[in-house]
Amino acid sequence: MIQWFSLLAHWQQALLATIFTWGVTAVGASLVFFFKNIHKNVMDAMLGLAAGVMIAASFWSLLLPASEMAQELALPTLPVLLCGFLSGGVLLFIGDKIFSALEKKNASSPHKKRALLLVFSITLHNIPEGLCVGVAFGSLAYGLSGANLAAACLLALGIGLQNFPEGTAVSVPLRREGVSRPRAFFWGQISGAVEPVSGVLGALLVMHVRTLLPFCLSFAAGAMLYVVAEELIPESQSGDKKDVMALFTLIGFSVMMLLDMVFA
Repeated sequence: MIQWFSLLAHWQQALLATIFTWGVTAVGASLVFFFKNIHKNVMDAMLGLAAGVMIAASFWSLLLPASEMAQELALPTLPVLLCGFLSGGVLLFIGDKIFSALEKKNASSPHKKRALLLVFSITLHNIPEGLCVGVAFGSLAYGLSGANLAAACLLALGIGLQNFPEGTAVSVPLRREGVSRPRAFFWGQISGAVEPVSGVLGALLVMHVRTLLPFCLSFAAGAMLYVVAEELIPESQSGDKKDVMALFTLIGFSVMMLLDMVFA
């Protein structure tokens, strides 16, 4: 199985990896068939764990390889990484502002429109996540020291872990508002459907434009850390077990760091 996967074209690897991350979103959304409510502490713990995983992945799987690639390509390392990193965060910032404006405009709308806004918000975050997986697999085409199959797979695994509570966070609140279970599941999983598309586009982009690699990787890191800082950590710290949730963030970081260092 592993050998078969390693022989695939890099865009095909990106496609399968992002189908996996989409599938994890669907698994998270499927909890709506078993629970109408999920204890907040459980959700906070999953979000805290996912935040730690994404923080570690943003450095070991994205920024560190981007730095090594920039040096090998004789590019100005600091300007490229800084520009890419800030661009990723700013793009998500602008997207959040657009979403907030739409949310205020439709504050009194029925649950169908609220569902669309909620899905839009999660989908907005899933686009750069799919791109960063695609970029990680696309970068394998050049055989640079910062790129390897294990690191790309671990990045997809980390994003998949983060997608699980996202799927649940969409479907369960919708069910609580009276949406049927099948419809709540549909809206919960559809937010991850954009990842295979953006993943393949990311892979094809860097496979054809080699010098974009460091920028794209650092861009993905900035986008991921924005999601962590703006969404995951604040939400995981919104309950009464803040100290415990902080430990889950440390655990998530430690697990991803260990996997990256062992398999990279």
